[in-house]
Amino acid sequence: MMFERLKTARGVARSLRIYYGGRHRRGAMDEFYRQYVQRGDLVFDIGAHVGDRVGAFRRLGACVVAAEPQHALVTTLKLIYGRDRSVAIEPVAVGAHEGSVDLRINIANPTVSTASEDFIASSQGAPGWQGQKWNKSVRVPMTTLDALIAKHGMPSFMKIDVEGFEAQALEGLTKAPAALSFEFTTIQRDVALACVDRCAALGYTKFNAVQGESLSFAHTRHLSDGEIRQWIGALPAEFNSGDIYATR
Repeated sequence: MMFERLKTARGVARSLRIYYGGRHRRGAMDEFYRQYVQRGDLVFDIGAHVGDRVGAFRRLGACVVAAEPQHALVTTLKLIYGRDRSVAIEPVAVGAHEGSVDLRINIANPTVSTASEDFIASSQGAPGWQGQKWNKSVRVPMTTLDALIAKHGMPSFMKIDVEGFEAQALEGLTKAPAALSFEFTTIQRDVALACVDRCAALGYTKFNAVQGESLSFAHTRHLSDGEIRQWIGALPAEFNSGDIYATR
């Protein structure tokens, strides 16, 4: 138990070093999200992890709902943002329905902990995913995006980063905000395509993408749902991961 706690603390410390890495990164993040977030807006951060995006949204003057199911990361979020009345921390997973779900924890690298068994299966033997181990499973409460909207209000923007569970999260959304983003990986292109289809069904017509943590769009113009689908299908495996941004 003591060894597991130490490994968990090291994993969280690693994430804090990576995601709170310097003034330049914070400035670039603020500048990027300023096109979606204005002072006084409500923003959802689904899969908040250690809260670096929460920090950006707050610096832009938004109120934030941060959903995160990992106990160690909820504790971290509370330490950083617990006294901020403009941040509501929801210690839950987000999926297609309300209830509970088994969360597979990667203790050494909590950023890739997931509720998707398919995500873990797809990572096995994939380039860039060597050595990743999901060595703990916990049952956590699960809610939906619609339920969070009913509780907190309609956000102007929501960021969804839930490691292969993005399609399930979008299934629980029937009331679309002005814009949203979802993470995707080249090891699960089918999940990315399902998310694009769901976004199109919700009325989103414009799409763009960034690679990894680059905070720079891959395209100089917005793409249609058909065009972004073709782009996802043509990506080389080494692209690894990114985020799709959808607007109406």
